[in-house]
Amino acid sequence: MRIRNTLSGKLEEFQPKDPGVVRMYVCGPTVYGLIHIGNARPMVVFDALRRYLEYKGYRVIMVQNFTDIDDKIINRANEFGVDFRDVAETFISEYWRDATALGVRAPNFAPKTSDFVPQIISSVEKLISKGYAYAVDGDVYFDVTSFPKYGELSHRSTSEMISGARVEINEKKRNPLDFALWKAAKPNEPFWTSPWGNGRPGWHIECTIMSTELLGSTLDIHAGGEDLIFPHHENEKAQSEALTGEPFVKYWMHNAMIRFSGDKMSKSIGNIFLLREALKRFGADALKLFFLSKHYRSPIDFSDEVVSSWTKAARRASEAFMRFESKYPLISVPKNDHWLEERRAEFCESLDDDFNTPKAVALIFDLVNDLNRSMDDGDEEKALKIYHLLRREFCPVLGLFEVPSQMGKKSIDEVLQILIDVRRQLRSLKMYDLSDRIRLELKERGIELKDKPDGTDYFFTEEV
Repeated sequence: MRIRNTLSGKLEEFQPKDPGVVRMYVCGPTVYGLIHIGNARPMVVFDALRRYLEYKGYRVIMVQNFTDIDDKIINRANEFGVDFRDVAETFISEYWRDATALGVRAPNFAPKTSDFVPQIISSVEKLISKGYAYAVDGDVYFDVTSFPKYGELSHRSTSEMISGARVEINEKKRNPLDFALWKAAKPNEPFWTSPWGNGRPGWHIECTIMSTELLGSTLDIHAGGEDLIFPHHENEKAQSEALTGEPFVKYWMHNAMIRFSGDKMSKSIGNIFLLREALKRFGADALKLFFLSKHYRSPIDFSDEVVSSWTKAARRASEAFMRFESKYPLISVPKNDHWLEERRAEFCESLDDDFNTPKAVALIFDLVNDLNRSMDDGDEEKALKIYHLLRREFCPVLGLFEVPSQMGKKSIDEVLQILIDVRRQLRSLKMYDLSDRIRLELKERGIELKDKPDGTDYFFTEEV
């Protein structure tokens, strides 16, 4: 298996620090609002990578953090008139709702910054004592000139880094690129007591402490969006290696951005599409196929037309599975043979090549077509082999077709709207017996209709 390491810029053979074990850290969200589909791409990609590593026999220990101390969270708390923890816990709960609906597995550990403040303070003290950091008026900064390898991850010169970071003038800093490890408290902000006065952690030190406390001084994989390479991951790397004296990460992996009308999708630009809305419109499997149909390092353009095409593709695959399950209800296990091993080798060859999910997705849909042909031909043995590979191996590795899809709910909505339209026409023709029969039949099946002057609403009285 080969991975393109952002640090070297080259494809490298994957060899974890300890044989058979992969320690993996993925930067999670800053929890001040609902997540959008831009947040969802790394969720899907690196969940699938974790699944594939497990498929290959590794024991994966995955950590994904929640940043619950941040300017945006504090501003939101002040806006609502609540404690910052209330904002963070609310949107962590909403994150899990969305992640579950998307069919993304929870990590082994999901730490919050606020749980690690004592360890952060201790580490900042250590960085000061080692000459890598300095305190000024209650703030503590990392001295980038003390770390000769600064810029190694992002492959940028000092001038490029200053320009890229849009560094503001700060007379407290010795160097414009020096970054905050600890921030002195300001009015209406949460704070913790420290040797430098009341304050709170800087953003970059949070991930360093959470990752190394849970996974050790050297991680096998550190993943996240490419917008985090600089300054966040560059700063993480510098302070971590200064702190431990060991390499922080063996393999850095970064996914490219989702674009909307040519721009990066982000809350600051205002061109976001909430994941929750996308799930309702397209379904979880369509969104996953959309993300995985492009290589994780390539930008991907979001549009209704493109994602809707994957909704149709997902439906086609689901219908093939349902057709097989109804045709051969007593599902068995096929005997292993050369054909099965060849397909597995083809699948693994794709994903071993820097996690080339587009090739793996193409193979899955080739096999879906083969499954339908085999059933058309009455070749039960061949159909079973294909079904087994798809349903029990390949699709679960990519997290596909595992959970009840919103696609099914969308289909119910479409049928209900047709029935409501027919019922309205019957009522206009004074055929009340038939229109009432539709209403009563639906009610018996847990769907209530409510007539209003401007139309008819429906709601579910039980799970449909």
